[in-house]
Formats: sequence, structure tokens, C-alpha cells
Amino acid sequence: MNAKAKELLADALGLPEPDRAALAAELIASLDPQADEDAEQRWEHEVSRRVAELDSGAVTPVEWPEVCKRLTLD
Repeated sequence: MNAKAKELLADALGLPEPDRAALAAELIASLDPQADEDAEQRWEHEVSRRVAELDSGAVTPVEWPEVCKRLTLD
């Protein structure tokens, strides 16, 4: 990373979290100009489906420490 990029990073890290998130999203988007235009709609559908599964009791959430244990990350 060159000096200008390091300076920009330092400035960006000083921003409030919402601004950092928006900036990160824009930077990531700039790396893939051929992004799937339907991706956001499909993610919204997937999130809604998962929430419905939780609400209906079809699935049971697992605490993060248990996930780590199951994946042997602990």
C-alpha cells in the first residue's frame, strides 16, 4: 500500500461506523463492475426466508460458541 492509500485508510478509519460501512461498500462495488443486478433482491428473499424459518420454529438458532465448537474453531 502506498503512502497516499495509507493516508486515506487512516482518514477513513476515523469516520463514524455508518460512514465507514458506506465507504467500504462503495469500494467493494468498484472492484466488480459486472455485479449481479438481481443479487440484492435475491439476498432480501433469502433473509426473509430464513427469518420465516426462525419465526415458524422450523429451525433453531445456535449460539456462536456452539458453532465454533461444532466447527472445531474453539
